[in-house]
Amino acid sequence: MKILKIFFGLMFVLFWVQNGAQAEPAEEFYLANGMKVVVREDHRAPVAVHMVWYRVGSMDESNGTTGVAHVLEHMMFKGTRKFPEGSLSKTVARLGGRDNAFTNTDYTAYFQQIPKDHLEKMMEMEADRMRNLQFKASDFDKEIRVVMEERRWRTDDQPEGRLDEALRASAFVAHPYHWPIIGWMNDLQNMTVDDARHWYERWYAPNNATLVVVGDVDAQAVRKMAEKHFGRIKPKKITPVKPQEEPEQRGIRRVAVSAPAENPMVVLAYKVPALRDVEKDQDVYALDVLSSILDGYDNARLPATLVRQEKIALAVGASYSALSRGPALFVVEGVPSKGVTVDELEKRLRGEIARIAKDGISEAELQRVKMQLISSQIYKRDSMFGQAMEIGVFEMTGIGHRQIDRTIEKLKAVTPQQVQQVAKKYFSDDGLTIATLIPESLPKQPAK
Repeated sequence: MKILKIFFGLMFVLFWVQNGAQAEPAEEFYLANGMKVVVREDHRAPVAVHMVWYRVGSMDESNGTTGVAHVLEHMMFKGTRKFPEGSLSKTVARLGGRDNAFTNTDYTAYFQQIPKDHLEKMMEMEADRMRNLQFKASDFDKEIRVVMEERRWRTDDQPEGRLDEALRASAFVAHPYHWPIIGWMNDLQNMTVDDARHWYERWYAPNNATLVVVGDVDAQAVRKMAEKHFGRIKPKKITPVKPQEEPEQRGIRRVAVSAPAENPMVVLAYKVPALRDVEKDQDVYALDVLSSILDGYDNARLPATLVRQEKIALAVGASYSALSRGPALFVVEGVPSKGVTVDELEKRLRGEIARIAKDGISEAELQRVKMQLISSQIYKRDSMFGQAMEIGVFEMTGIGHRQIDRTIEKLKAVTPQQVQQVAKKYFSDDGLTIATLIPESLPKQPAK
């Protein structure tokens, strides 16, 4: 997902290089039941961000119950005996804060951003639904309909959503990244309240969760509150799913999707490494820089060349995230201009990467990319929620928040030669999946 790029990439380099600013070091500790707690004190405003991350996502599902991780996220708001449905969100709203949750391929997280004096109340309520969630059949029936409608709205009725789903289903044949986070519609139609309950009982435990608190707090006080509320919950035996390694791809895979749309579209997804070892995995840093060279700012290579100069594309983009529990993709996409075919645009997108592989980039271009990104990315260090997100993502993907500074140092050291090297190494036909959107006629709007 592109949100990961926000929290890992060249943008961190820019702020730290230009301003010399370092976030306060976070403190971490474990409760007796195995729950990890990470606290970063930030005293600039009297607020706190409280997040509970569960290291379980759609990649931990199996055929027949795809989407259950996301369905359980919905059920987590149905309340407990102590705090009935709506209690948490109403409490947060009354305090002038905000709360929500999100499910990813790799994790599920719940958060509240509230005045600091009410942090303990959030811990009490979050801990209560970690172990005492109610599973009423009537609640499930309502929420599964909501999820199915969400799927229709985000995927079935959106040509880009259909295309992305088909792309990933083709790029991954064995790994569970093959299916969508929201699940296949048939699985949702046949899901039961017991499926959601079993998921909750299997994965929602303190020893499979990380608590992240950022804000105007005292770390030792947070520790006492965490021990009081989360420390009482018994751990569970967590049995990880068996690894489902993706077999080596040999040759291009192509998939076409027909959908009502105004314009065609082409998406190229290359198999590239994800970050596993901060010290050894040098290529991921150069790939992150390459992504920014291609599409990291308004005058980056893809928009400047293909949209404004040659006018063969209406829109272009590139994205890559090294932070994931599973395999990674480097994605390049574009919408061709009128009169230009998707095949022609595909060749030009591939050609821009080939040009970097052949000619490289200059040191001046690398520095220019850094300077261009400063103004749009510097605000992230002022966001307590952004800090909490950064910590959580690094924790859930197995790197750990203590390695954040080291990844920044590694990014700062990337050279033009390294960028050219990864452009040569990973962007061949092997490991490439191409998805094409074929537009169908849009339905006619009724006359007013």
